[in-house]
Amino acid sequence: MKPTRTAAAILAVTAVIATGCARFDESASTPFSPEPSFGAAEINPVDPDAPPTSTQPGGQVPPAGPCVDPDPNVVATCLDSTGGLVVLPGGMSALVAERRTGRIMQVTAGQSPIQIAQIDVDAQGDGGLLDLALSPTYAEDGLIYAYITTGSDNRVVRIAVGDTPKAVLTGIPKGSQGNRGALDFYSPNQLLVLTGDAGNPSAATNPASLAGKLLRVESLTPSPTQPPPQVALSGIGTAGDVCLDPTGSIWVTDRTAVEDRLQRIDPLGTVISPVWTWPDRPGVAGCAAGPGTVAVSLTTARAMAVLATDQDTGSVTAAPTLLVQDRYGQLNGAAMAPDGQIWAGTVNKNGDAPGANDDRVVKIPIPAGGGGFD
Repeated sequence: MKPTRTAAAILAVTAVIATGCARFDESASTPFSPEPSFGAAEINPVDPDAPPTSTQPGGQVPPAGPCVDPDPNVVATCLDSTGGLVVLPGGMSALVAERRTGRIMQVTAGQSPIQIAQIDVDAQGDGGLLDLALSPTYAEDGLIYAYITTGSDNRVVRIAVGDTPKAVLTGIPKGSQGNRGALDFYSPNQLLVLTGDAGNPSAATNPASLAGKLLRVESLTPSPTQPPPQVALSGIGTAGDVCLDPTGSIWVTDRTAVEDRLQRIDPLGTVISPVWTWPDRPGVAGCAAGPGTVAVSLTTARAMAVLATDQDTGSVTAAPTLLVQDRYGQLNGAAMAPDGQIWAGTVNKNGDAPGANDDRVVKIPIPAGGGGFD
């Protein structure tokens, strides 16, 4: 493990993929398709700040027996293999993606998970329902953005209560592997989309391909006249996650054939690549960033890595600390709650020996004085 700080400035106006080189709908003639080809999501509106009660629809307190975990930091049990997750406003609940089923589940400690939507996905290989992001105005519009795999591509869709999912960005290359992707909002009008290389490393450095890139999408309302996304970072291998810290820096995790990486883009758009590498390839996945700290889920190493960072330079100042190693198994998605705890999903059902309560969503406290999210 070694930190490096090689910086490469990117242009103020980031590279733009040629419109004719990326397929954004079935005819490849427009950058955004008005509606995806799959069916409507079944969505039940839920108040994320409602107090936990057994009378909330689908929110009965789970009975004693299977799927009840005595660990107080376990929020939800007996899920299918998870994709990304996002903590809801108020910090009491989260939405978690089930990668293979296409279900979006609301999870709250002490309650049974509630299905709020289900999307048709192609879950072959590492595809499926891969990540979620809340609209910056979620409290008013209830919109959810999802990164998914379909029969023909990987894409970003927008989900509204009572409506069919709408395609925001389509034509992201799909492969037998390398389909993982991630979402986060940089600003109310800019969605960051991290794409994998679809099993083709050369596509990640090809400016004509959407694969293996961190994209900035500024046109979020489906329209045939909207411009293609801009490229903020290329050369991504197997996509891990993208997350923001309070300074406006963007953190990206990915896996390559020789190492796993943590990269950073500072608020001016300068790429610092990488700030940390893992030659032992522990399987970097989800990330969450706060003042002076970045937390990275490690799937293969079965732990949460916490890296202390210099708040002025963004450099990693010490070797990562490993939390909850082997306690919950393989970790995947990660998100920060308002209280500074990290919520993470497990992917033990992807392996050969899942536990009786898998898969789970867990809360991981950051030790006091350990560079946490104070």
